[in-house]
Amino acid sequence: MFVAVLIFVATLIFVIWQPRGVSIGTTAVVGALVAYFTGVVDFKDLIEVWSIVWDATFAFIGIIILSLVLDEIGFFEWAALKMAKFSKGSGLKMFIYSILLGSLVSALFANDGAALILTPILLVKMKVLKLNRKSILAFLLAGGFISDSASLPFVFSNLTNIVTADYFHIGFIEYFKNMIVPFFVSVAISTLVLLALLYKDIPKYIDVSLLKEPKSAIKNRTLFYLSWLFLAILLAGYSIGDIYKIPVSIFALGGAFAFLLIASSFKVIEPIKVIKHAPWQVVWFSLGLYVVIYGLKNEGLTLYLTHFLTYLQTFSNEIAVVATGFTSATLSAIMNNMPTIMIMDISLYDTTNQAMIYANIIGSNLGPKMTPFGSLATLLWLHTLEQKGVKMSFWEYSKFGLLVTPPVLLVVLLSLVYII
Repeated sequence: MFVAVLIFVATLIFVIWQPRGVSIGTTAVVGALVAYFTGVVDFKDLIEVWSIVWDATFAFIGIIILSLVLDEIGFFEWAALKMAKFSKGSGLKMFIYSILLGSLVSALFANDGAALILTPILLVKMKVLKLNRKSILAFLLAGGFISDSASLPFVFSNLTNIVTADYFHIGFIEYFKNMIVPFFVSVAISTLVLLALLYKDIPKYIDVSLLKEPKSAIKNRTLFYLSWLFLAILLAGYSIGDIYKIPVSIFALGGAFAFLLIASSFKVIEPIKVIKHAPWQVVWFSLGLYVVIYGLKNEGLTLYLTHFLTYLQTFSNEIAVVATGFTSATLSAIMNNMPTIMIMDISLYDTTNQAMIYANIIGSNLGPKMTPFGSLATLLWLHTLEQKGVKMSFWEYSKFGLLVTPPVLLVVLLSLVYII
């Protein structure tokens, strides 16, 4: 147990610290190699880990590539400008609309896509609008929080969703039916809590005339309209694939490369450039960290969790669901939600309470917002901001996350109780 814990803690420290610019993917892969060569995991474990995460990994790659292509053709910039213009200068309306836009992007293009693509676009627009630092931070904090809290409705909205759906053989349609209400509740309660906390920093009036017209962001109008049709077909494909038990990654990755070729034929993008700029370090990070965490499982960590989660089932459904969600949230905040979802899934394998499985997902999606290193989306979000000259300290972020997350998480978990 000591060696497995030491490898995990060291890996996590280097992921957060990133000394001399060592990337998170490199650190996680090195941690996995150390776990393998010290005997904490063996080759059979590597095969088992791959069987659990391959679908999520390929789906993530597909969703990010599709998002990058849409970003290249001006899809997200158009949406951000449209949202700003639609507010008609009202700071309050723009704040709410930006949250709703972030919710849609997170739901349809995954939380990591929202963090990678929408954040820099919104930041540029905030600077053009000449907002002060407090106002800019208010919009950015709201956007950063909603990227995870809104990543609930579809299997592909978050890596944690895909891993859990695959592990428990939950179909695309079944998952959607059980999570659509918690999604709407999460967006609504997140908006109310964020407004209550950040209202004083939201300007009453914003001069939206400083922004260019939305249509100017579109690089090719025909391709832009075609992208809407393509997204509708892709969403329908996920549903059809569910009927025939086709993995989500087939549509996500296949659809991404299909649209990449379509966009390339319009001479709007360079395919090699898009693929090269995809966040491959996130992929290596996920795979490496999964192996490190499996070492903890081998040393009995999941056994303790299994006993605890089984004990929770002796209480009322409300207590079992809320306790499961907060357990998952706390672990995610401490050691990142990617390893948490795997440990919790394994521990819940024999559960008779299906709601606890979904509570685990909700906890793993919202809980990470309590710390800067809780999720990949937050790490990407903070890294993007730092590159753009906006720095946020550990305590500055954590203070915000610890205030917002618990009440939102509690309400969303309670909404789940009455659905399943």
